[in-house]
Amino acid sequence: MKKRVVFRIQLTAEAKKRLLDISDQLGITQIAITSRIVEWFANQPDLIQAAILGLYPDLIKQDVATLILNRLAEGKEGKDKAEKTDKAEKLAK
Repeated sequence: MKKRVVFRIQLTAEAKKRLLDISDQLGITQIAITSRIVEWFANQPDLIQAAILGLYPDLIKQDVATLILNRLAEGKEGKDKAEKTDKAEKLAK
């Protein structure tokens, strides 16, 4: 098992209540929910993290989703092409 680090978070009373409701509904501890969310967030691309944190200026907020989706699609296409090239090179050998 990976080494774990424990830290505290600060929530509003309403957010804590909603977290408790979700925990009760799903039968998962609040710590497990929070840990999974933080792990998910930490593994997102910088563009997604910035959007979640509200770091984009108001001027482009409406376009951010489209820009991010296009960028992620470009990255996926590049990855798919690289995988196809790798497979083709292996078959050629």
